[in-house]
Amino acid sequence: MIILGIDPGFERLGVAILEKNKGEKKPFDKTQGKEKVLFSECFHTSAKLEFSDRLSLIGKEIKKIIKKFKPEVLAIETLFLNTNQKTVMHVAEVRGIIIYEASLSGLKIFEASPPQIKIATTGYGKANKEQVMKMVKILVEIDNRKKSDDELDAIAIALTAFAHMRF
Repeated sequence: MIILGIDPGFERLGVAILEKNKGEKKPFDKTQGKEKVLFSECFHTSAKLEFSDRLSLIGKEIKKIIKKFKPEVLAIETLFLNTNQKTVMHVAEVRGIIIYEASLSGLKIFEASPPQIKIATTGYGKANKEQVMKMVKILVEIDNRKKSDDELDAIAIALTAFAHMRF
């Protein structure tokens, strides 16, 4: 199974494609049972662009990623309340574009709240960001390149979907 994990944002969008590792058991294999990160990135849009143009770029990028990797599930973080109403509204609109593109492609939609993601990755619903990032690097087969926080968040969201879904 392949999952598209998204950490929604309009300036920075965390994107990750994870595959369920169902390989044969091999002695001394440290990657045994770990999900594999096929792709991850932090997609940026410029603040100089009109917001509608940023939404369009995000939609096109998601469509391109879905076409290339053919995921079966979109795992996306739910909104959390923020004191900045404008930011919350913009992130909600970004989520709408992403869910729309995923729905058009026939993906199953999985939504997770920040506490659900923390529980799935660390076992503790009030874990801090550093604890989540550390566990993500332990839980998945990932290269050693520096990953942005947005990419690691997208990976954590996809891991949460693997933890919650029945296969």
